[in-house]
Amino acid sequence: MSIKFSRDRFVEFLIESEVLLFGDFELNSGRKSPYFFNLGNISSGESLRVLGEAYAQTIVENSIRADVLFGPAYKGIPIAVATSMALGMMGSDASFAFNRKEVKNHGEGGNIVGSDIRRKVLIIDDVLTSGKALKESIDLLKSSGAEVVGALVALNRDEIDENKQTARQLLEKGEGINITSICSINDVANYLEKDPERSRFAEKIRDYQAVYCS
Repeated sequence: MSIKFSRDRFVEFLIESEVLLFGDFELNSGRKSPYFFNLGNISSGESLRVLGEAYAQTIVENSIRADVLFGPAYKGIPIAVATSMALGMMGSDASFAFNRKEVKNHGEGGNIVGSDIRRKVLIIDDVLTSGKALKESIDLLKSSGAEVVGALVALNRDEIDENKQTARQLLEKGEGINITSICSINDVANYLEKDPERSRFAEKIRDYQAVYCS
């Protein structure tokens, strides 16, 4: 299966791949969520290819210019690789790199594997919630000499903190970079509302948005 980018088709792909699940879930923040997003459920070559194409198409359509795609360990690693391959097939090549969780003190050493990151770097990750993990990647890259031009995630949960600020707003203002997402939780709710069999999930997401989202 190949996916030509559209938000609705991408959301359907996430549901079919069991990346996007509906029910009652407790997040790390302690919030009770009616949905759960786990890109780690992408585990076949075909689904990873489709995912890489969606990321690559988003990069091209948004005219994002980067020399290196950085995939944070661990979920970001296969996504960055798949996206790099998809961009190569589209004639818009970019190399990739990723980090180790622990610094290696022998062999090549360090905690960055892959391409030299002392260039324009785009962070490739799965989901944006609080922005904490993304901020850690930004700090790591900047301390290693990279010019971070932005970040691209599959889903922006679009949640607000106690000051009514979203993670995207805080990062874009604080770090001076662009945060792009293939889809947002609002796109998911819009899609579900079109399907009578899934509209009940949309209602729960709308209730959640009213409390926790912008």
